[in-house]
Amino acid sequence: MIKLTQSSPPAWDYPKYEPGEPVALFVPCYIDQFFPAAAEAAVELLRRQNISVVFPKEQTCCGQPAFNSGYWDEARRVVRHFCDVFEPYRWIVGPSGSCTAMCRVFFEHVDPDPRIVEIGSRVVELTEFLVEVLGVTDTGARYPHKVTMHNGCHTRRELGVVEPPLTLLKNVHDLEYCPLPDMEECCGFGGTFSVKMPGTSLAMGATKVENVLRSGADVLVSPDSSCLMHIGGILQRSEAGRRIQVKHIAEILVADE
Repeated sequence: MIKLTQSSPPAWDYPKYEPGEPVALFVPCYIDQFFPAAAEAAVELLRRQNISVVFPKEQTCCGQPAFNSGYWDEARRVVRHFCDVFEPYRWIVGPSGSCTAMCRVFFEHVDPDPRIVEIGSRVVELTEFLVEVLGVTDTGARYPHKVTMHNGCHTRRELGVVEPPLTLLKNVHDLEYCPLPDMEECCGFGGTFSVKMPGTSLAMGATKVENVLRSGADVLVSPDSSCLMHIGGILQRSEAGRRIQVKHIAEILVADE
């Protein structure tokens, strides 16, 4: 169980990973449906660390869409199913800061049952697991491109995972890191927020796209596919933005170009 210590942003007291322990891979809905290459890269990253990766086939959603929309009874059923599926595993790793935050931070709001809270506390974001738990800072990747990074709100604010993705990205061989202006600002997606408040969501996304272009990068990465889908969609609507590739950070961390 990961325990929160008194600090701001959140600081977590990570348990020790014992060699040979299996890791259950949690693949969020957006990755499953739209970014499967991110899941494949996550598996490759973990296997390169000699970790046995398990994919529980009964897994579904973490319940975040229903939770964010106010349908807590429906979310509770999904959350309980998630916990039934992942209960056997001490380590649960997900390539999504947003969905990891749902599990680790918000399961308690949906269902305060100690069993639910404890299982949710085991979920660790992928770059966080590599750096904070395994102590990996260089995955051996090579990617000779100009790259900038957007770190989503849940990853940054709810999990406090700021340095791990940056550390891993900056240690990719031949990669030129281009800082994203105002990285801490929201991209405007916010899940159902983008549906309920499309004008505001698009305006925020347009500002983010302007900053991506200002960075001078050729590739935009993020630990969150949901943010990438939103920003990438807006990029594709502009002539200047179409040249920018959009990739999950895991894809860069296994690259060898």
